[in-house]
Amino acid sequence: MTPEQASWFAETFGKLVENVELAIVGKTHPIRLALTALLSDGHLLLEDVPGTGKTMLAKSIANTVQGTQNRIQFTPDLLPSDVTGVTIYDQRTAKFEFHKGPIFATIVLADEINRASPKTQSALLEVMEEARVSVDGESYEVGAPFMVIATQNPIEQAGTYRLPEAQLDRFMMKTTLGYPDHESTVSLLRDTRGRNRAAGVAELITSRAVVDMMSLASGVHADDAVLSYIARLAEETRRAPEVKLGMSVRGCQAFVRAAKTWAASNGRNYVVPDDIKELAEPIMSHRVILHPESEFEGNTVLGVLTRILADTQPPSDRAA
Repeated sequence: MTPEQASWFAETFGKLVENVELAIVGKTHPIRLALTALLSDGHLLLEDVPGTGKTMLAKSIANTVQGTQNRIQFTPDLLPSDVTGVTIYDQRTAKFEFHKGPIFATIVLADEINRASPKTQSALLEVMEEARVSVDGESYEVGAPFMVIATQNPIEQAGTYRLPEAQLDRFMMKTTLGYPDHESTVSLLRDTRGRNRAAGVAELITSRAVVDMMSLASGVHADDAVLSYIARLAEETRRAPEVKLGMSVRGCQAFVRAAKTWAASNGRNYVVPDDIKELAEPIMSHRVILHPESEFEGNTVLGVLTRILADTQPPSDRAA
């Protein structure tokens, strides 16, 4: 990526953020994280209390991209075939035909994903990792760009199923929106003409342009010293006495992709250690699992990550 391309990337990225902010007021940072996941070929998990705009954020991003979008409302009776699709025998042609499920879209909103059974949740494992679906021995590509935005409510646990670690690891980032500040709340209350603010978010970029931006971001330079910093952070999560499961290699790879996009969104064609620090919580927090005894003692994942970041010295020079 040249400096000129980095400037164009940052300008376009800023316009995308502004477009989504037409619906999600006062939440610039979570929006930037969500768009970073999209442009890094990743998926996003939104975990927050009801009524904070999780679904609206997903819809607004989908509306911004000139592509297809589908919403899957996850419920306990949802079947894997309801997500991926099913092969049906056609008596007229005497052949089996594959009918695509809602997973075949540019942006897929998996609403309240933790309400579906683990069997149905596992239907997303292959497509989130390889962007394809296998049904009856045949593989079907979902195309590019492709992004799953899943939402879950951490408060209401009745009738929900905890996401398995293998699935959590396939989400590039996990973030929250939280309640808006006072001024943003007043702004939202001032405009009560319609409940669906996402409907007012117009298409701003084509799917092809999204793929081009993804390709540009992959060309951002990440020095070996920065890569070593990411590896050391991951190793520290595995060595921490409070941690049962630390950062995976897949998580480290996602970290690098996201850091490159984050750097480009700030007009740089190179990654700096501050990019790693800013992205550490949304990328690492859902991949680190503490021992139950450690949680009982009052330790938290965020507290452990904060200590690891403070104790791990970031690089000050390029690698030799």
